[in-house]
Parts: sequence; C-alpha cells; structure tokens
Amino acid sequence: MKSDIKDKKLASRGELSVEWASQSMPVLNLIKERFEVEKPLQGINIGACLHVTTETAVLARTLAAGGARVSVCASNPLSTQDEVAAFLAARLRIPTFAIKGEDRKTYYRHINAVLDSRPAITMDDGADLVSTIHAQQKNLVPGIIGGTEETTTGVIRLKAMAEHKVLLFPIIAVNEAETKHFFDNRYGTGQSTIDGIIRATNRLLAGSTFVVCGYGWCGKGLALRARGMGANVIVTEVNPIRALEAVMDGLRVMPLSEAVKEGDIFCTVTGNTTVIGAEHFKRIKDGAIIANSGHFNVEIDIPALEKMSKRKRKLRDFLEEYTLPNGRRVYLLGEGRLVNLVVAEGHPAMVMDMSFANQALAVEYLVKNKGRLKPQVYDVPADLDREIARTKLASMGIEIDRLTPAQEKYLSAWEEGT
Repeated sequence: MKSDIKDKKLASRGELSVEWASQSMPVLNLIKERFEVEKPLQGINIGACLHVTTETAVLARTLAAGGARVSVCASNPLSTQDEVAAFLAARLRIPTFAIKGEDRKTYYRHINAVLDSRPAITMDDGADLVSTIHAQQKNLVPGIIGGTEETTTGVIRLKAMAEHKVLLFPIIAVNEAETKHFFDNRYGTGQSTIDGIIRATNRLLAGSTFVVCGYGWCGKGLALRARGMGANVIVTEVNPIRALEAVMDGLRVMPLSEAVKEGDIFCTVTGNTTVIGAEHFKRIKDGAIIANSGHFNVEIDIPALEKMSKRKRKLRDFLEEYTLPNGRRVYLLGEGRLVNLVVAEGHPAMVMDMSFANQALAVEYLVKNKGRLKPQVYDVPADLDREIARTKLASMGIEIDRLTPAQEKYLSAWEEGT
C-alpha cells in the first residue's frame, strides 16, 4: 500500500524524535523484545487510527516486531506530526495516511485507506474506524477478531453501540485500564493541555482565572496543573459527585453561565457536545481564551461563534480572534480541536508508555482469545493492568511490598473479625 504523507524527506527528523520518545518508554520496549522472539501477532493485519505522534511510532514498531502488518491513519486532522508520519512510511515501511491540517474529505479517505488493508484488529482513538466499518463497510466484519479503543469519548460511543446491540465485534476498552486513565488522562492531559495553551498564547497563568469544564480524570489533571502554576481555578460540572469532589479538592464550583463572567481561560474536557455555546458567548468576559482538550471539536459550538461574530482574524498560529457585536473579543485555540496535540506534542512519552503497553497487550489478548469473545466492550484484564504497573515501577527503580501468605488468607476469609 502506498502511503499518503506530507514529505518523506522529514523521515530523518522523525527518526530522531522517535528515538528520544523511546528512551522514556521502557515497558513498551520490553514488550517489543518479547514480541520479537514469540511473534504472537504473526500475519495479523492491524488497522490503527491514532494520533500520529512519536509515541505512536514506538507502538507501531512494537506491533510490527510481533509479526503484525500495521497500517496507520490519523485520528484527528490536526494532531499529526508530519516527520513521524514520514518515519513510519519511509523508514519502517508501515503504510501511513496522515497529513497535519488535512481536510475532512482527506481524513475519511485516509480512514478508508487503512480499512482497505482488511484489518483483523482495529485500534481506535475515538472509534472512527469502528463507526466507519459499521456504517459503510460491514463486509469487513467476518474477518475482524476485535478492536481496541483508547479514549473516553470512543468508549462512550462503543458502549452505546453495545447497549443498542449494534456492535458487531468485541472491543477492549484500553481507556478503562487503571494504568491508562489514572496516569495518561490525569498527568498526560494535564501537562500537555497547559503546554498547548501556553504555546498558543504565551500568556501568564499565575493570577488568571482558569475555568475547567468537566472534572473527570482529564479535568482533574488539568485543574491540578493550572492551580500549580498559580491560576485561580473554577470547575463546571453536570455530575454532582464530581462537582462535590472538586469542592473537596479546594476548587470553586459554579454553573458555566456564571463562570463566563469571571474566566480568563476556558478549557473543555467533557467528551460531550456544545459545552460552551451561544448563550455563554453572549455573556463571556472580554478577551476570554477558549480551548478544548476533549477528543472531538464539538465541545465548543464553533458554528454559533462564527455566526455571532462580526469579525474574525488570525493573530498567531492556532489563535483566532472573534469579535462579537457587543465589542467583546473571544480567542479560540487550535480551531477547537485537541489543544494538547494541535499546538503542543501530546502526552509525554512516559505516560504513553503505559497506555500503549495496554494497547499492545490488549491486541495480543484478542488474538489469543479469537472467537471466544462476544460483541461487547471489555475492560483490560486486571492482571495485565497490574503487570504493566509493576514493570513501570521496576523501570523507575522502585520496589514495593507483597502480601504474605497469612495476609492473603486473611483477605480471602470472612470468619475473622474484631
């Protein structure tokens, strides 16, 4: 298959970037070493719709080492690192279909190019491969063993499909692994989102009012980092338990309709649609900066903002100014797409090491259990999750205690009390 990338001459730069990322991914490198010997994925076609970043290249290289035939496309039109796409295509000979800034038509053409490889395993970051198969290419289903999904947004979509009994093959929800969402979502999203906002604006966070829309694991990490840099953090939520947790974490909680009067910087991390809409733009503070770090660009109602504005201009890369009829200005970052990947470089390799270790082991699990799993969404097996955590700790030179036989017996018994 012929790749579709920006420029294969970027491959040398991509190779160096991947080498740097790989140094912080010891768990995945250990899996690669085992895969090279055991070849558990021999002859398996894997179609991967992921953010094409340095860490993704390390994962693709690991899967290929296991004997898989891998094809890769972007899971977001603006998240591709073109030098990495060039490295995958030109140096690793992995068919790659990804160009930073590609339009919607090209994006879906690339998805279909990966599906042309007739994957036995799908690997998604937002469920676009799976949804395209179900909507347009059900003829591929008989040859599919299963798939993996890495995002909260994608898992929501897939669980809805399973609940409505339209999901046609099993999916492993990599996003639900504790070594994924505890670390990737909290520490990865928290740091990389702040990185993206600062790169786009060069604004000082200390002393600003920073509004986090959504207090799931991503929102918690983002609030933690913003507060650590001296921002006054406000949280908006629809879930009363998460809202209460934010209050107990020492944060201010209020409806977004009130927060728009105070906020200097807003970031959505909900996985839902129209979080910031027309009613908020009408009341928003002059000069407000708005970003999104949820998977899809539907969290901010950009069409409403476009319609309401009397003027739009680009002031910096990935920063557009919208002037409203009342004279107030709103600054949108990265076209409302994932600000941590559009403007910055995504999660640090150290946390993606665990996320992609889950991906690699989940694929191996699907192959080993071919034909045994029903068309539903499964969690990553707990023993795999714990093994990834143990390996990560060992790579950091950290040892922990183990239960003694007496302690294991005590925890499994019910007879002993006070």
